[in-house]
Amino acid sequence: MSANISKNGEQHLRSLQDGRAVFVNGKSIADVTTDPSYRNAARSIAGLYEFQSKPENLELMTFEVPGGKRVNRAWQLPKSHADLVERRKALTAWAELHQGFMGRSPDHVASSISAMLIGSDVYEKHKGGKAGNVREYYKYARDNDLYLSYVIIDPQGDRSKATGTGGNADLAVSICDEDAEGITVRGSKMLGTGAILSNEVLVTTLRPLAKGEEAYAFTAAVPINAKGLKLMSRRSYESAAPSVFDYPLSSRFDENDALLYFDEVKIPWDRVFVHRDTDAQLAQWHVAPTHSYQNYQAAIRLMVKLRFLVGLAHKITEAIGTINFPSVRETLGELSSEVSTIEAYVYAMETAGHSYGEYFMPNKDILYGAQVYQQRLYPRVIATIRELAGGGVLMLPSSVEDFQNPEIADVIARTQYSATGDAVDRVKLFKLAWDALGSEFASRHSQYEMFYSGPRTVTTNMAYRNFNWSQATGMVGKVLAGYPSPVLAKSSQAAAAE
Repeated sequence: MSANISKNGEQHLRSLQDGRAVFVNGKSIADVTTDPSYRNAARSIAGLYEFQSKPENLELMTFEVPGGKRVNRAWQLPKSHADLVERRKALTAWAELHQGFMGRSPDHVASSISAMLIGSDVYEKHKGGKAGNVREYYKYARDNDLYLSYVIIDPQGDRSKATGTGGNADLAVSICDEDAEGITVRGSKMLGTGAILSNEVLVTTLRPLAKGEEAYAFTAAVPINAKGLKLMSRRSYESAAPSVFDYPLSSRFDENDALLYFDEVKIPWDRVFVHRDTDAQLAQWHVAPTHSYQNYQAAIRLMVKLRFLVGLAHKITEAIGTINFPSVRETLGELSSEVSTIEAYVYAMETAGHSYGEYFMPNKDILYGAQVYQQRLYPRVIATIRELAGGGVLMLPSSVEDFQNPEIADVIARTQYSATGDAVDRVKLFKLAWDALGSEFASRHSQYEMFYSGPRTVTTNMAYRNFNWSQATGMVGKVLAGYPSPVLAKSSQAAAAE
């Protein structure tokens, strides 16, 4: 490892061995880097840091910060279009290591904190904003190249009732006490994607909060091993994957999701960014460029993921021998155009970017248009590839161990015939396809891509609010003003009255 790199893979794994309280299958996990539920995903995350530490990748993946260290470009604060493109190339290279299947990789919340720093003037405008804390925390997280996750959504509970009422009273995390040292919080948050494998978690709320909900209106950074913080994991897909050959994606890239419960967790004042201020809580997302900048990273990741899926579709049709069927070529052409559309969105966000103070940010109008489009796009792409694959993803050997049984090995060799390779090649391809298209891991990804940026009503309203309606309606007005309107004839009664 280069001496001036802040973090490599081994260092990240060691940072996770910190006594965090993770629970799965009724037991507490002593070490997430060795437990079968998380160890491969932990190594995949470590692989990102290892990739950036290689001498040949230093310029692509990292930049120098004060003190001489080099850290990932996710922390870079672009001041020009060229800087934004340079940063995107690094984010793309990281996404290609997991083919976009790690939706909350370290560059996502790093984008959030970076944008909070860029928009730190927003905190200064609100009584409960702590701009100095934001600036200092950005430096700390950047210089240590931390893997941050976040929890920004309350558990569903009973959404027919207001937060803090009925059964919802103790559900969402809120400030329950405070003193000279800091605040104490109690309650739960979802959806802690990647939290089990991260160093710290940003605890906040994305939705608008009403007056009277000030106890919920806080934003703070909390170490994952903080006293009183419990992470309740969903079922691990990794632990259910018998081999990498049978489940090449879910065995390695199951970043996991967790419900986080804060059992009177004490947070020092210097880790608090917003304190009991509902206006500041919302402004940090949508007046500052935080929400748009983090979702720009998500668009880059999705671009990589769709490129992989379309490549998978092409290989499937080659193996089946349908690649030259006119209808299949038409379908592949449509799929490839979808990838190009998302790619065009990304490039357009950059080209039509704007200055925020001294920094250069991606275009919000185009970003939110892309989000509305991509929410419906992903399940459509998955359904189309499943149609191209047909029953081929189902009629496969039960596991890699079948190849070692001499009684059936010859049968496998005869029946798993393909146009492009031997039986092992065909099974390997279609096992990968099933893990991407139809496994429990794949189903979770379809749900994730549909909702990670919020319900459709949220994304469409964001697109509505950020679109330049005055320009569009102004064009209509110019046309209307460009030709004469008829003069209404006066009625006989009106004429007589005159």
